[in-house]
Amino acid sequence: MSRSGDKYYDLHTSHIVIPARLASTRLPRKLLLEETGKPLICHTYDAALTAKRPAGVCVAADHEEIAEAVEAFGGIVEMTDPEAKSGTDRVAEVATRLEGTDIIVNVQGDEPDLAGESIDLVIDLLEKNPDAVMSTLATPIRSRRQLEDPSCVKVVFDSDNRALYFSRSPIPHAREWDDDLLEADPPHFYQHVGLYAYRRDFLLRLAKLPECELEKLEKLEQLRVLNAGHSIMVGVVDEPTFGIDTPEDYRAFVERRLAG
Repeated sequence: MSRSGDKYYDLHTSHIVIPARLASTRLPRKLLLEETGKPLICHTYDAALTAKRPAGVCVAADHEEIAEAVEAFGGIVEMTDPEAKSGTDRVAEVATRLEGTDIIVNVQGDEPDLAGESIDLVIDLLEKNPDAVMSTLATPIRSRRQLEDPSCVKVVFDSDNRALYFSRSPIPHAREWDDDLLEADPPHFYQHVGLYAYRRDFLLRLAKLPECELEKLEKLEQLRVLNAGHSIMVGVVDEPTFGIDTPEDYRAFVERRLAG
């Protein structure tokens, strides 16, 4: 149910939903950490508000503590099933309440440095490509360590910027390696940035699509979409956003904010 009263939702074309889960494995309760003076979820919410295209922003919370933190800084919150399997499922649950909205943007709760322009870009990609059901982002990889890191998801796309494949392995694979390949312009290698925009009707069907073998192997949900024959548009940005997954990530974020 909505936590914002009768005035919450109007009929809009696009809306940001930030899935927020209290439990986290590598950095416990990370969305409520507030060494900068305000909780991490507030920083992400503020970043989302810098986008110009969406009509609104809300947090899809799984716990009262998250909801109370969001309401404390004046944000809009929606309670969702605490047993939801993924952030995508949490976003889809909120999307059922957003009748009249065409595009839903999934902004991860631990992405406080996300640029508003990036959110506007994924919306624009769907508006300009009516046959695509999803859009996401990529940024050049300039480090071999990053290229070979399984936690860094790579993406390749065609000349029309439609995703061909996502992988934890280095793709494309250079048969003959040369470090100069990392400096090529245009780049050869791209990191997938985990920001998604969905057509609302497709998002509501996504959970019903069967898992494919590629998804099971790579543990990448977007492969389910490609396997089913749908198009995912990929926008390129110059600078990656870094999600906060570990204590080291959070310390670096705090240092940047306090220094700024």
